Amino acid sequence: MATRISIDPITRLEGHGRIEIFLDDSGNVDNVYFQVPELRGFEAFCEGHPVEELARITTRICGVCPEAHHLASAKAADAVYGVEPPPAARKLRELLYSAFFVTDHATHFYILGGPDFIVGPNADPKVRNILGVMSKVGKEVGLRVINTRHKCHHVIKILGGKTIHPVTSIPGGVSKGVIEEERAEIEEIARDAVEFGIFTLKIFGDIVLSNRAYVDLIMSDGYRHETYNMGTVDENNRINFYDGMVRVTDQAGKEFARFHAGDYTEHIAERVEPWTYLKFPYLRKVGWKGLVDGEDSGVYKATPLSRCNAADGMATPLAQEEYERMYDTLGGKPVNATLATHWARLVELLYAAERMLELATDEEITSDEIRTIPTGVPSEGVGQVEAPRGTLFHHYVTDEKGLIRKVNLIVGTTNNNAAICMSLKKAAQAVIRNGKVDEGLLNLVEMGFRAYDPCLGCATHSLPGTMPLIVKVYDTEGNPVYTAARD
Repeated sequence: MATRISIDPITRLEGHGRIEIFLDDSGNVDNVYFQVPELRGFEAFCEGHPVEELARITTRICGVCPEAHHLASAKAADAVYGVEPPPAARKLRELLYSAFFVTDHATHFYILGGPDFIVGPNADPKVRNILGVMSKVGKEVGLRVINTRHKCHHVIKILGGKTIHPVTSIPGGVSKGVIEEERAEIEEIARDAVEFGIFTLKIFGDIVLSNRAYVDLIMSDGYRHETYNMGTVDENNRINFYDGMVRVTDQAGKEFARFHAGDYTEHIAERVEPWTYLKFPYLRKVGWKGLVDGEDSGVYKATPLSRCNAADGMATPLAQEEYERMYDTLGGKPVNATLATHWARLVELLYAAERMLELATDEEITSDEIRTIPTGVPSEGVGQVEAPRGTLFHHYVTDEKGLIRKVNLIVGTTNNNAAICMSLKKAAQAVIRNGKVDEGLLNLVEMGFRAYDPCLGCATHSLPGTMPLIVKVYDTEGNPVYTAARD
């Protein structure tokens, strides 16, 4: 009889999920299921709202990455009205987004994913957290992390109107510009952020890359998958988080597809499975072959490492140096080691800080021309950005009055769902043998999941009418009194 092991809840993530591991009679891993039991349903209750409200509504999907939804939604509204924001507005949006990326990637490294390396994968869970990190690297480092995040959130407040859940992006541009005094303040913060990015990469080098056991773990077969890679690139095939073409490369690093966000349905299809509320996107032209990797499988990744694999480099000089160092150290492109995503994330952090500084020193951002008033009849549009966790699509269909009729959201974690499931199974098969299971081994399984920095609150949407739902009602004593089910 098979043995079932549950990791419930998964730790150090946004949202709620569990991992179900099934062992065969020999105590080896037979199968693993990554289950997300929560259903948010944002796609459904956006219907009926004016499209211009969605840039404020969809930020409530997540308090970790509201900026990503705000800007993807704003870009979708631009497309619905067929309007192009003026250059100053586009730069202000990207400036806000660059500050956000610094804070978000810092959060993952120091608080969510980093403790596994900084404190150790087998450390006591009581210290495998931000407090343990601070005790390892010193209180001053912890304070520097807090200070950098605080300052970058101040930039978000200046540009977005609020520290969390920004409100300033509207169809055709932004509702608020910046004055010279604000620009100068943002520039100073951006310079500090660049130094913070350099500092963080040094910590990664000193603690992770200098530890042979960690490097061997990163490069081990238990955390390796050969999938397609997806990311947004500029005209020079360099990474850009806010705007560009979506590029997909194959397992050897060759370009497989390159498309505008509005054409995403020609390249991406979605399916569901009965055991989770996360959809499974895949490459339409390859097809769904199940949770397997390789050239014949339509599974792809859209992580920071995937963005690096899909691009030809970084668009800023310091990040480019780190990009080259990463690939030189890990044996060249593409890198298929899931745990190397942590390194790629820090390369992106430095790029975001450098891009923030570039935009903060651009005099055009103080222009008064920050909006193009929409004049077209609204219809349908797609907005897309690179969220920290992966490529994010917002697809809206409206009536002639601009009222939402249909919404489809494909978020970064959803794009990575199939790969996450595969990574969990392979990691579990690598570390659980002959029935031997302990907390440290289970954390090694979670590390295969945590590298993706998943956001399950963002990702839980359904294809209506196709997924099972069970509702149980309990009395005040905890006894079940009623059950309703939809198969």
